[in-house]
Amino acid sequence: MKTSDFIKAKKKGRLLTMLTAYDAPTAEILASAGIDMILVGDSVGMVLLGYPSTTQVTMDEMIHHAKAVHRGAPEAFIIGDMPYEAVNQGVSKALKSAQRFISEAGCAAVKIEWSDSCLEITRALLKNKIPVMGHLGLTPQTAQKNGGFRVQAKSAEDAFTLLKRAQEWESLGIFSLLLECVPVNVASKVTKKLKIPVMGIGAGADCDGQVLVFHDIVGLFNKFQPKFVKRYANASVLLRKAVDRYASEVRRGAFPSNAQSFHMDKEEARAFNRRLV
Repeated sequence: MKTSDFIKAKKKGRLLTMLTAYDAPTAEILASAGIDMILVGDSVGMVLLGYPSTTQVTMDEMIHHAKAVHRGAPEAFIIGDMPYEAVNQGVSKALKSAQRFISEAGCAAVKIEWSDSCLEITRALLKNKIPVMGHLGLTPQTAQKNGGFRVQAKSAEDAFTLLKRAQEWESLGIFSLLLECVPVNVASKVTKKLKIPVMGIGAGADCDGQVLVFHDIVGLFNKFQPKFVKRYANASVLLRKAVDRYASEVRRGAFPSNAQSFHMDKEEARAFNRRLV
């Protein structure tokens, strides 16, 4: 798909789907399910790498996971999430990082969280023909500076500021906007005001589409569960049962059985045994 296809989808009223993936098998599952956009999120830091926040994720780690996702779903529309390291060291560093997502990892676009320098970075990326998705509302990379992980734009003034930022970003040429943890009515107004598709996460049902973390919806991440997450499976329980059964069978000698074992030709086995005498 092209970025223009998502704008056309909004005009036609087709709701868009987006999920995270950090590896090839997950990407393959999402692609086979027809998910519109796959986000290689910096959430990988907390979900897979054990970091306390997303800010510790390095650009090299992001590229490593983005490459894996592309191998699993080479035809998918993959978005690389610009990590804190990539956007906190100036426009030149940000541009080089974004170019790595496109040239090295095969991504189709990048996502940038709102910051003091995001508009300047966006201009540089768009000038170099790198599609950009903006991210407003709760921005995990700067959450601690903005009062922590909480709902944003709850006051009229803050909501108006968010709308103006969204419009300014859109005017630069971003192809889509992600809104995280904002009141339903605010997200609804922003969605209606913008011509580009607005993807929501904890922003209500009036957005042009939704995004969630894959490990959240299948029950593979259990450290905490945000209010906006709906679990569609409890894979961690299923996997724990499988591991328990494996350990039990090994300990009582039931695995491997004859079905999981390899055997020599009978004549070769007899010849081998004769040489042991």
